[in-house]
Amino acid sequence: MTAAPTFGFLADLPAAGYVLGNATVPACLVAAPALAADADGLARVDITVEAGKVASVLPAGTPAGDAPPRIELGGGMVWPTFVDMHTHLDKGHIWPRRRNPDGSFMGALLNVAGDREANWSAEDVAARMAFGLKCAYAHGTSLIRTHIDSVGPQHKISWPVFAEMKADWADRIELQGVALVGPDHVFDAQLMAEIVAAVKHAGGVLGGSLAVYPRSREVVATLLRLAADHGLDLDLHVDETEDPAATALRHLAEEAIAIGFPGKIVAGHCCSLARQTPEAIDATLDLVAEAGITVVSLPMCNMYLQDRHLLDDASGTGPRRTPRWRGVTLLHEMKARGIPVAVSSDNTRDPFYAYGDLDAVEVFREAVRILQLDHPFGDWPAAITTTPATALRAEQHGRIAAGAAADLVLFRARRYSELLSRPQADRTVLRAGRAIDRTLPDYAELDSLFGDAR
Repeated sequence: MTAAPTFGFLADLPAAGYVLGNATVPACLVAAPALAADADGLARVDITVEAGKVASVLPAGTPAGDAPPRIELGGGMVWPTFVDMHTHLDKGHIWPRRRNPDGSFMGALLNVAGDREANWSAEDVAARMAFGLKCAYAHGTSLIRTHIDSVGPQHKISWPVFAEMKADWADRIELQGVALVGPDHVFDAQLMAEIVAAVKHAGGVLGGSLAVYPRSREVVATLLRLAADHGLDLDLHVDETEDPAATALRHLAEEAIAIGFPGKIVAGHCCSLARQTPEAIDATLDLVAEAGITVVSLPMCNMYLQDRHLLDDASGTGPRRTPRWRGVTLLHEMKARGIPVAVSSDNTRDPFYAYGDLDAVEVFREAVRILQLDHPFGDWPAAITTTPATALRAEQHGRIAAGAAADLVLFRARRYSELLSRPQADRTVLRAGRAIDRTLPDYAELDSLFGDAR
């Protein structure tokens, strides 16, 4: 019997090269060759690493001649590093000083706005962004897209901070930024001109948030024209509500088709779609597929915020009613139509979501449970790796490919029932073939930001 692997020795991997032998990989995450997979979409392989890159991925036991030293993984899983395509680094970790007492969406909006106006200096935003990035890096993420609150005058503070973070972290995490504005701000020509300039300077993406709003079609049309005129992609918060009257996703798809939008479009949340009639759902999904929109679901945050009600809403106080739905959009139906779909972290320890650590393994684990991405698992691992990498124009991330950097995450877990039953706190993260220090930052690092609010 082969002893269970202990990965501590991976800190001393041979610099010249090695083989990760008898590794289990989600076959959908390996660029080539095509692998024979089991019922869960898993395959056993030998991964050769040379000079910090993947030299080959071959079926386990393939004769290799003069191969470098072999490290037996005993069937332990190997994934590429993760892609977290929808986060809010600038909001992260403000919960100790600005909670959301009733857990509602409106409560989150109001409390974030209050904290932003009172506390979001460049130093404050930078400290919290850096903390979040340390967490994500230790967990094994190599690409993050973050939405950045761009309500004036905050855009003049947060975008320069983001630019500094992007440069400082370039060798560890690739960062992309999205300008987040409310629907009313889209019609402020001066503000939008400043935001477009900041976004272009930082190599970012135009964005916004839209749900039930009387001018929703005009908002999406304006944003699409702005993005097209300036050669920018578009990434929107769409219909983050249980109200079936929220149909901004349909408007977005119709307007994108009408103008032949040349860039990439990402729509996040899309919660209200699950509350609409089958006929409305079918019509919207046909349009989304035609428009080539990628949809990202944020299962942890949406399950936290959506369908929060009191037993007696009229009283404004009293016991909580048990939620009746999961808050997430229709990923299975979208995927069946060929719509690219992904899952992501969203908020961390702020009024929109009191928990979270930018751990993509947690996101995938909870997405599997909330959205039932199992039996079979199929290519659902792509939802936190290759699919978002493609949507973010960063195909070098989120896949295991010969010639690519050996940016890999190793687990003792050999199958999904093991991977998803524990937090995988003992995972090993390789960057350019070398094991990184996975020590997570101490929350005490942020204490100076909170005074007596801790």
